Amino acid sequence: MLVEGKNVLVTGGTGSLGQAVVRRLLTGELGMPARIVVISRDEAKQHDMRLSYLRRREATDDVIYRNSTQLLRFIVGDVRDYPSLVRAVRDAHLVINAAALKQVPTCEYFPFEAIQTNLHGAQNLVRAIRENRTPVETVVGISTDKACKPINVMGMTKAIMERILIEGNIGCETRFACVRYGNVIASRGSVVPLFKEQIATGGPVTVTMKEMTRFLLTLDQAVDTVMAAVRSARAGETYVPKVPAARVEELADIMIEMSRASSKNGRTIEKVFTGIRPGEKVHEIMVSDEECYRTTTRDGYYVIRPMLPELAGEPAPPAPSGLSGEYSSSVITADTATLQALLRPYMEPTRDSAGSLA
Repeated sequence: MLVEGKNVLVTGGTGSLGQAVVRRLLTGELGMPARIVVISRDEAKQHDMRLSYLRRREATDDVIYRNSTQLLRFIVGDVRDYPSLVRAVRDAHLVINAAALKQVPTCEYFPFEAIQTNLHGAQNLVRAIRENRTPVETVVGISTDKACKPINVMGMTKAIMERILIEGNIGCETRFACVRYGNVIASRGSVVPLFKEQIATGGPVTVTMKEMTRFLLTLDQAVDTVMAAVRSARAGETYVPKVPAARVEELADIMIEMSRASSKNGRTIEKVFTGIRPGEKVHEIMVSDEECYRTTTRDGYYVIRPMLPELAGEPAPPAPSGLSGEYSSSVITADTATLQALLRPYMEPTRDSAGSLA
């Protein structure tokens, strides 16, 4: 088993994806780790996460005093801070780099903040591993479809983050790889919780523009992609899931209809088009025209081979990927039934999409 008896570090582990990764690691899917360490700068989220793991509603400071004795442990720190990462990686074998500023409009208004977390954080991680004789065997960086042909600050910083981690393989025994995926349904910042709240309060539901499309995947599918990369990615590769794409307007229409059917009140929910937000794309791309020629398939995923010749290996015809051009959300693949099945768990009023660590 890949992490049996080993130490795992999750940067940004209090975020939606980070918490989901921790929950899966605790199942022993890759073997039972000796220790899982979460590093983030949000002590309140760490406290909530700790209580969930310990199955406690309230706690005194004693749970913090015992932090170093638990399977799941927490470090208050920031990937921007090099000494924090040196401390965090010194005993780690696997690192999942989920720390990020990820909301598109926020990054447009605070671009240097995005640079410090998404770029300097990645460089600090590579440097901490390279320069300190750490036992780190594998690093998987979490990227986004916005990194492909980026037009916004978030995507630009994530695109360079990918390059920083891929270059980290050169002159280092650690295996660095990435995953790249689209909109995670019901994660923080996703449109699904927004639409759900707007529908619950009687509307209107705000849609940016009729033409806008997005890739859609569940949080479990996002974690599946991370786990697949941990298992099988080679140095410098980027794993991309095969997921449906849909028009955002259709997503809103289906959520309105599902809500009307479940409440049986037949009320009309108005839909309003607000225009594209700062930094948004109309369509997202997960594999570009240029990348498709070095993309293969493995275990049900698209795998983008690194462009650096030191990592690409001997030239060889890759296995067919099925891609003859870019992998874009403009190609609609989700029908009404698919969207209803994806959305149904999140339309239940008592559903807690974050779940429990237990």
